[in-house]
Amino acid sequence: MSFDLDLKLPGPEALAVAEKELRETEENVKDALAKLRTYLEEDKTLHFGMDDEFLIIFLRPCKFYAKSAYELMRRVAEFKEKNSSILKNLMPNDEEELITKHNVVNVIKERDHKGRRILVVQCGKNWNTSAVNSDQIFRLFYLIHELAMLEPETQIYGTIVILDFEGLSMKQVMAITPNFCMKLLNFIQDAMPLRLKEIHIVKQSLLFNMVWQMIKPFVREKMKNRIFFHGNKMSSFHNYIPASYLPENYGGELPKINYTSADWYPVLLKYEDKIKQWNTYGFRQ
Repeated sequence: MSFDLDLKLPGPEALAVAEKELRETEENVKDALAKLRTYLEEDKTLHFGMDDEFLIIFLRPCKFYAKSAYELMRRVAEFKEKNSSILKNLMPNDEEELITKHNVVNVIKERDHKGRRILVVQCGKNWNTSAVNSDQIFRLFYLIHELAMLEPETQIYGTIVILDFEGLSMKQVMAITPNFCMKLLNFIQDAMPLRLKEIHIVKQSLLFNMVWQMIKPFVREKMKNRIFFHGNKMSSFHNYIPASYLPENYGGELPKINYTSADWYPVLLKYEDKIKQWNTYGFRQ
């Protein structure tokens, strides 16, 4: 598989999942699009794209309930405004060094057995905290989500995240600040128009408990039910994603990951126009 977005229209299998899990029928789509447009036309404070393709990005994670999609769009606008100091006019070249020289965040080229995109975050020894701070990592998450939500099949099947804590030391623990944790939780629980299906925490040591105890009180029940802890037991991880869909790094049968975020950087540049457009959305200025 190449380094690029998968922008093809959903195939029959994806559409079957969309109908079953997201209420995506011709009638529901037509009705939801009309209602969502009405909400947006009546709300003079918001500015978002109004074409079908764009609105479906918000309708799919909300199972084609127009009011829920509208409320999600408002939360996206609120989140962008609240975090404008790090998100305003954010472009890939703002974090070029992080992406091309520090392999902290990566996307596995292959999808898993359920068609989901897999994001890998190196939270341990691979994260050089003296060169890369948590705000930069968050900015990269944000850029990646802007591209992921453009993929129709990712909108349907969703995404999963692997948090790899191998070699975690106090340096990384200190860098995972309460402010970063709250920002990240606010984003994924309230302001991310993607279906985050599972978070897998692997290779964590006892030191990780310090991080988890700080985050745990703010993780809602729905999200808690999607977080799984495996330590070094890859067989436990394989209960969720079969070894045949994982790289050797995680006890899988696929080759060891031999690429980094640097290989994905040209993709971010290729879709800069989409990112620039997203930067204009939110509350009207």
